[in-house]
Parts: sequence; C-alpha cells; structure tokens
Amino acid sequence: MKKLPGIKQLQYLIALHHHQHFGRAAEASFISQSTLSAAIANLEDILDAQLLERDHKTFMFTALGNLVVAKSRVVLAQLDELLEEVQNQRNPMAGTVRLGCIPTIAPFVLSDIVTQVNKNYPQLQLLLREDTSDNLLQALSDGQIDLLLLALPYETSAFHIEYLAKDAFKLIMHKALKGDVYDKDIDFWPDNSIFLLEREHCLTGHTLQVCHIKNNKKIHPFYATSLHTLTQMINSKLGVTFLPQMAINKGILAATELVYQPPASANAYREIGLAWRRTSHRQQCYQLLAALIKEVLALACNE
Repeated sequence: MKKLPGIKQLQYLIALHHHQHFGRAAEASFISQSTLSAAIANLEDILDAQLLERDHKTFMFTALGNLVVAKSRVVLAQLDELLEEVQNQRNPMAGTVRLGCIPTIAPFVLSDIVTQVNKNYPQLQLLLREDTSDNLLQALSDGQIDLLLLALPYETSAFHIEYLAKDAFKLIMHKALKGDVYDKDIDFWPDNSIFLLEREHCLTGHTLQVCHIKNNKKIHPFYATSLHTLTQMINSKLGVTFLPQMAINKGILAATELVYQPPASANAYREIGLAWRRTSHRQQCYQLLAALIKEVLALACNE
C-alpha cells in the first residue's frame, strides 16, 4: 500500500508556511523545533519531492512546496467537514463554527451574537476572527473559517450570500460645525475636510460610493486605522466623516462633542451579509445562524 502523508505533517507544513520561521511554527504547533524539522523532512521523503530550499539558517518554499501547502489546506478543510458532518448528524446546532467578521462590524455586534448563540444553541461554539474583507474571504476559500459577516457590495460571487440588514451612513461633525458649509453639497466643502479609514477597509470604498464623494481634493490625506481613531480626529474639529448607524447606536460618539445627521445623498447605506461556501454540508446550521444574526442586526442598525 502506498505510504501517505500524515495529518500532523500537513498541519506542520501549513504552520511553517504561515509563520515562515521554524521556531515560531513549532511554538504555534506546541512541538519542538527539531520535531517540526524532522516531520517536514519526512514529508519530503514520503512525497519524494523538495518542498523547501534550505541555506544554513534560512529557507524558502519551492513552487511545488507552495502547491502542496495549498492542497493540504483543502484536504484538512475537507477532513474537518467530514468530522463535523458525522458529529452533527444528531444535532446540526452542535460543534464548532468559525466566524470571521470585519473590523467595522465586529466591535458593535459580535458580543450580542455570541450571547444569543450561547442562549439559543448552547451546544454550539463560535470561534471568532476579526480581519479585513480580503483576508477573510481568502480564509473562507481556504477553509480556515466557516462563515463571514461582512459589508456589501463586495466581490463574493464564489460564495453563497445571505443578505441580513441595511446599515445607514450618517454624517459626523463637531457640534460647533453644525449648520456650517457641511449642510451644503459636498462640492462646497473645504478641501481635505473628509476623514476616512485606511483604504484596506471596505467601509472607505462604500463611503466613497454611496455618499457620492468624487472629488479627491475633499479627502484628507490622513487615513485612520479604526473608527475610534477616526472619531477622535473629528472631535478635534479637523473635519467631518461618515459612520455607520450600528457604530452610533453602540455609543461610539459617547464622551465626545460630535453630532450626526443624514448625508445629502439619498439611500446612503451599506448592506450586511453572511457568506459561506456553497459546498458546505452545514447549510441548515448556517441558515439558522443567519436568522439569529439578522435579529441582532435589526436592533444594531435601527435608526
């Protein structure tokens, strides 16, 4: 019988690829560095292929090594699904679900989602991961997470999308600026007056699109890393920004002198959706979770 790679060997290979360092990969895998090195070498012997190019204390993955890593992720994801399917035949709302969420949603709803899941489905454990849309979509594709709560529109054609809520945008300013030029069309606003998040956050793209910000001169070159940083910048009377309703409802403007109003653009909102792989066997579980999250979002996004 053909000798096959072991599951642990594939897991160690993926860990090494992720950390790009034997010591950190070994620590993350709870084994010694020598054990990890031996496991990778043994995997190369089994496959009769070079996965790493080694040079004293440095290494790099070969093209074939990168391919094996990608295939290993798929194999392990399918194995996880097999185990979950067997375990969940008796109860679809038991076991573990890995939920990813973007930073402009996570702080405002994840706590409520976890509370409701624990209450309604006590045998189900949520494992949470917060990251950007691009990183989480890749993780969903690779089988590293099961569900992704994200803001739309976004390129998600490879996945099933359950639309859950509309989250309105509000124009945020210091109360001293209320009734100033910001009550007029954006074309009349001062240059560099609009503060936004870093471009890697999808909220920035959604804001530019739905609020019809077409003149780049109006956008300040400073980009914040979080909504809380953005709020502090606006509280210093440096300009204005746009925030989603769920952030306002969760008190992001508390202890500030900021006020908000609807933007001039009609229908200025983002949609919140839940994404999962079409091939997943846990459709019933995901549909029930989508219904639960929809109820949480209805309160979070209420105007």
